[in-house]
Amino acid sequence: MQDAQLILPAPAKLNLMLHILGRRADGYHELQTLFQFLEHGDELGFTLRQDGEIHLRTEVPGVPHESNLIVRAARRLQQESGTALGADIWLDKRLPMGGGIGGGSSDAATTLLGLDHLWQTHLGEDRLAELGLALGADVPVFVRGRAAFAEGVGERLQPVTLPEPWFLVAVPQVFVSTAEVFTDPELTRNTPPINLRSLLEGAVVMTVNR
Repeated sequence: MQDAQLILPAPAKLNLMLHILGRRADGYHELQTLFQFLEHGDELGFTLRQDGEIHLRTEVPGVPHESNLIVRAARRLQQESGTALGADIWLDKRLPMGGGIGGGSSDAATTLLGLDHLWQTHLGEDRLAELGLALGADVPVFVRGRAAFAEGVGERLQPVTLPEPWFLVAVPQVFVSTAEVFTDPELTRNTPPINLRSLLEGAVVMTVNR
């Protein structure tokens, strides 16, 4: 990390509420959720390469190099932008894997944002969010970096301003696969939808950004 030209945070998120409305024909789920960011997360470092190679210099146990969302995000940005540049990437992994607080998605979003800046590809937030959606449903909210009410598979985002209380986040030594959770036959998939107005009038007090 000491050799990095650019060091950026990859914050954790909490889902303050989550409603699963139903399963789509493509296997994904329609949902509603409320994202809040934490001032805690991973950290990534980036250094420019001229040869087009992408090297994640930090080994992540159990995750092959080419399967890592960081590497996949970098390659996707290369493909979309047409750049001939590459990068060395370091990861200071602080968030637990399989913890449901968005570590992998946040890392991918930070990679898109960091390399967009380092490579001077200038794709813009909207296009980076679109690229991120192909990597994971939570990646767009991390690209945008703002608390939001989300619908669809999590890609339709309405920014909100939330109170900033303290959260105590427990980290049990258990890995939970998101894919396994969403394919579990006992998962409730018929929660009635809620609108943002009702949410605003409920237990969560917030102000919608205009």
